[in-house]
Amino acid sequence: MKIGLISDTHIPEAGKELPPQVYLAFQGVDLILHAGDMHITEVLDWLESIAPVVAAQGNGDGSSGRPPFPDDDPRVKYAQTLDLQGLKVGVIHWYPVPGEMPESFAKNFQARHFTEPLDIVVCGDTHVARVDQHEGVLMINPGSPTLPNNSMPRLGTVAILTIEQGSPSVEMINLSDIEEGPEWP
Repeated sequence: MKIGLISDTHIPEAGKELPPQVYLAFQGVDLILHAGDMHITEVLDWLESIAPVVAAQGNGDGSSGRPPFPDDDPRVKYAQTLDLQGLKVGVIHWYPVPGEMPESFAKNFQARHFTEPLDIVVCGDTHVARVDQHEGVLMINPGSPTLPNNSMPRLGTVAILTIEQGSPSVEMINLSDIEEGPEWP
């Protein structure tokens, strides 16, 4: 199973639409997980032209000064847990980074937002692409395809999570390495 991972698209602030390189990077995925801060649900509609989408609501989704964000979109919840190929995968916008918070806080945070232990967490918020393994949990932040490292709008990153026979692997994709497609923004 191939899963496209994306977060912090920030449309329309970062650009009118998703970079075309996102569509190229996600060709052939079975599912897309968006870890929040879409800012408009049309982003999910666009991604659904590629594969089904599950999303977490980000802190900027529905906040003041932004377009209204529906609270009844079945694709979006504060936190979601999926069973994918026998692995429990959590999707949430913000998640404590190992070593940056007390261990007790991280454990309480997971227990408060997810009903069962996770194998994989997909998160966003920082706009910084990173993969961590901590106490048996694979944590993936795909960064931002439109505002990497919280900089000016430019091509950033997405990720592909592949699960084969219960074993996950992650590939970070720098969208500027995809030569096909028009320049963005």
